[in-house]
Amino acid sequence: MEDNLNTIKTTFLLAIMTTFFLFIGQIIGGQSGMFIAFIFAAVMNIASYWYSDKIVLKLHSARPINKDNSLHSSFEELLKTAEITGPKLYIYDSEEPNAFATGRNYENSVVAVSTKLVETLTTEEINGVLAHEIAHIENKDILIASIAATFAGAISMIASMLKWGLIFGAFRGNRDSGSAIGHLLVAILAPIIALIIQMAISRTREFKADYTAAQITKKPEHLASALKKISSYYSTTKLKSDPSPATSHMYIISPFIGGLGKLFSSHPPMEERVKRLEEISF
Repeated sequence: MEDNLNTIKTTFLLAIMTTFFLFIGQIIGGQSGMFIAFIFAAVMNIASYWYSDKIVLKLHSARPINKDNSLHSSFEELLKTAEITGPKLYIYDSEEPNAFATGRNYENSVVAVSTKLVETLTTEEINGVLAHEIAHIENKDILIASIAATFAGAISMIASMLKWGLIFGAFRGNRDSGSAIGHLLVAILAPIIALIIQMAISRTREFKADYTAAQITKKPEHLASALKKISSYYSTTKLKSDPSPATSHMYIISPFIGGLGKLFSSHPPMEERVKRLEEISF
């Protein structure tokens, strides 16, 4: 039943992506634009399904963790407890404490942690975070998240191109391109659509992943402590670059703290997640 639901969600998301690209193609270039958009959508659909994990890892310049590393040993133990095989562990350089899971199935899935996460958390807290990401794999919701990341990134890229095209008059003089108002509407709506998709996908799955992680480690307080530390970092530290809303659901907590960022967060409130974890007992 759950596999069928995930298949429906994935198909629905790919259909939305195709429809959106065709709509943009129609506005920009009429029938010719629709044809080009169709080709682009087909390529994006194939890339999203088969290569979403590789795309995300490439974006982060992630590298495999050596098997003789103690972090890798902890990861393998957690996989044994979860009774799944196949996922691999990666690490990437970043000043943000974060971790994410990506891939389309057990054998083609990975968990990636940032160097800052390893520096910031204790061994027990890192295990809690690893268990949370393994839970995403076990719950089979990483494919839809990976596709959403690719989809949302493409939407943001197109929106940016449209906005700059308006500024420099790139589309002026094309009779089939539609009005500037149409371009502006797409440029405004594109990031909003991406955010709506992320919120629909991410919020409930985070609660479920937290609970599954607690079942794996039997120590929900370690994940709760990790979430508090990560949240505190984002609340008190000025990041060198602003996080992208298109990939915010690839964070273990939302990097947007307060204001409108909280309203459009792809994650439930950290306080609510911690409260639920603290209520779990074994």
